[in-house]
Amino acid sequence: MKKCVVIMNPASGKKKHIKSYEGFYDTFRKYDYDAEIILTKERGDAGRIISVLSDDIDLVVSAGGDGTLNEIVAGNMKRKNKLVIAPLPMGSTNDVGNMYGLGTNVYQSLEKILRGVKKKVDICYINDRSFVYVACLGDYIDMAYSTPRSLKEKYGKIAYFLYGIKRFRTKLNTYHVQYKVNGEEHEGQYSFIFISNSSYIAGQPDVYYDVKLDDNKFEVALANVKTFGELSKLLVLISSVDVKTIPNITYYQTDHFEIEFDSIPDTSWCLDGEEMVPDTKHFVFHVEQSMKMMVPDENASKLFDE
Repeated sequence: MKKCVVIMNPASGKKKHIKSYEGFYDTFRKYDYDAEIILTKERGDAGRIISVLSDDIDLVVSAGGDGTLNEIVAGNMKRKNKLVIAPLPMGSTNDVGNMYGLGTNVYQSLEKILRGVKKKVDICYINDRSFVYVACLGDYIDMAYSTPRSLKEKYGKIAYFLYGIKRFRTKLNTYHVQYKVNGEEHEGQYSFIFISNSSYIAGQPDVYYDVKLDDNKFEVALANVKTFGELSKLLVLISSVDVKTIPNITYYQTDHFEIEFDSIPDTSWCLDGEEMVPDTKHFVFHVEQSMKMMVPDENASKLFDE
């Protein structure tokens, strides 16, 4: 039988949907996998666990939210011999799982993964730190990681909205930046900065209509909005048209992006829903393709070139 390790975050929102681990083991055996479930106990555990796994493991399943997957990928990218990873969404948002077409039923999603296909995926970096699908900076971005877990467990996705209302303000912070992309230098004043490799961001599907996860490129979107009213209009547009066509957004597709702020930003970056506190004013983004993921074959032709 093939060997599988499930790294599970027991604090994830859908953990309560699992009636028993025996159902998990039965599903793995159905697809000829001998599985071991390892529970995380604190932040950073997922990355540490995968970093010491044996090279003969055939599959590592990330059972948790996007933050758990981020940790596992980061730990995997530090390995000499990379393991194949599969995302099993069990968090409150699950942008990566939704992009791959995985639903709310944990067992059905697991079956989709185990009968899926292995694909090389682009892994993005901000300076020396990897991320799976998005790095962003701006007002309200911190709701992804600062919304209390008690609210998320009670209200699900609505919790982010409820928490955001408490922090409402009319004017948005803006940042003067200089940046280099595709051999050209630019500067401007922006309120939101998004670097992503996903069609599904912050619960919004089809932010980009033609994203490929194996083209050695990522998407850059710089938004110039100054008030909450302008932000509200922008969000409506994003939900209805391709981001690349919106006037207040500067868009690029590239494999290398450098950006420098006038000073160290007083707002943290959000990486796959987790906080990254900046300690520099200069950030370099690049992409590597040295890892494989097991994904459902239903959306593979849409999301991958090969």
